[in-house]
Amino acid sequence: MSREIAKATYEDLPEILLLQKLAFQSEAQLWHDCSIKPMTQTLQEIEDEFARGVVFKLMDKQKIVGSIRACEENGRVYIAKLIVHPDYRNVGFGASLLAAVEEFYKGRKFELHTSCRSEKNLYLYRKNGYKEFKREKVSDVFEFVFLEK
Repeated sequence: MSREIAKATYEDLPEILLLQKLAFQSEAQLWHDCSIKPMTQTLQEIEDEFARGVVFKLMDKQKIVGSIRACEENGRVYIAKLIVHPDYRNVGFGASLLAAVEEFYKGRKFELHTSCRSEKNLYLYRKNGYKEFKREKVSDVFEFVFLEK
């Protein structure tokens, strides 16, 4: 299959948002909560993120099957919403998307977060050199794990 990672365009955002909602269904199921932010994000909000940083897309033929967003503030790059279509997971695409951001922002410090229940995400990030530096309780049951590289 022909796969490539490229910078997303403004016109790609509606498709990326749909993919995001599909990709985060597994996370919503972990928490029994479909109101988590990635599931309720609006097109306007993703457009705002696009304007503040970079959005990469992973293409398989003419279809977007993965994406990642990042923005830089004060010399630190904040990575957000690494998403891969459920049919394309566990074959290295998440690591490839991380590498694309790291290459784009070469020489910077990176930070990202995920939920404490997201074992596959934590495995991916740790395998790619990210180290946990804090945890933040958002509610009685929900906790974010923050990692940096």
